[in-house]
Amino acid sequence: MPDRVMNERAPQETAGTVSSGRGPSGFGGLPLRILPWPLLRGAGLGGRGSGRLIERHARVYRHTWGVLISGFFEPLFYLLSIGIGIGHLVGTVTGPDGRPIGFASFVAPALLATSAMNGAVMDSTFNVFFRMKYAKLYDSALATPMRPDEIALGEVGWALIRGGLYAVAFMVVMLAMGLVHSVWAIAAVPAALLIGFAFAGAGMAATTYMKSWQHFEFVTLATLPMFLFSTTFYPLSVYPRAVQIIVECTPLYQGVVLVRGLTLGAVGSAQLLAAVYLGVLGASGLWLAGRRIMALMLK
Repeated sequence: MPDRVMNERAPQETAGTVSSGRGPSGFGGLPLRILPWPLLRGAGLGGRGSGRLIERHARVYRHTWGVLISGFFEPLFYLLSIGIGIGHLVGTVTGPDGRPIGFASFVAPALLATSAMNGAVMDSTFNVFFRMKYAKLYDSALATPMRPDEIALGEVGWALIRGGLYAVAFMVVMLAMGLVHSVWAIAAVPAALLIGFAFAGAGMAATTYMKSWQHFEFVTLATLPMFLFSTTFYPLSVYPRAVQIIVECTPLYQGVVLVRGLTLGAVGSAQLLAAVYLGVLGASGLWLAGRRIMALMLK
């Protein structure tokens, strides 16, 4: 659920807590930063203000941590019910390298990618829309030296942190259940972060075009079919070629290809192409979101 009810209510949690600042001091002397602000300096994109925004969100979620972790359970329930339960009936399926693998081992990496997507999409769409349209957080932030591109990078960075938390937790479950079959799996969490980056950038860019809550039906319309058809539960070969082409163009499919290849040890050019696809999508969305925020807030 968006944080419009629980995360924006206290005065210290509203726009007034966001400031670009001049260094790591401030914010009540918080001893540890979420991200060191010097690391967020970039050539024309982002800056220390991005770290301030990420810190602001982290401080808010200290009081609503239950909401933060709730997105982890949906893919976990799918793994336990479908991957394990139906897996006993299905037996084995064909893996990405052509070898038969257990159904749970086939489904688990796809659900890991889905977990990263869910965390990133939740924050970069519903929550961004509320902060922009109702809490007026960005209007107040832009009254400080903070720039629109810093807001965009800060929001994408926080969505990435949330998606990364889900990915790490899900990977621990996979390890405990014996569903990891290659040392390449150590790169699965960074791959999940890349998936989160792609969806966070694209989600925030799309949110800047939305006018009302009804438009978020399109978010569900986009993410649910991707979840169901991006080879989450069965190989791509079950589709006609025309449908395969459509599926191959979706970001979640590319994320599934990347993570599944790493956890099963089937690493090749497909994983490299998927990583490039996701990186370009995330960077393009981040750039567009910064431009759109500037157009909406500074007009």
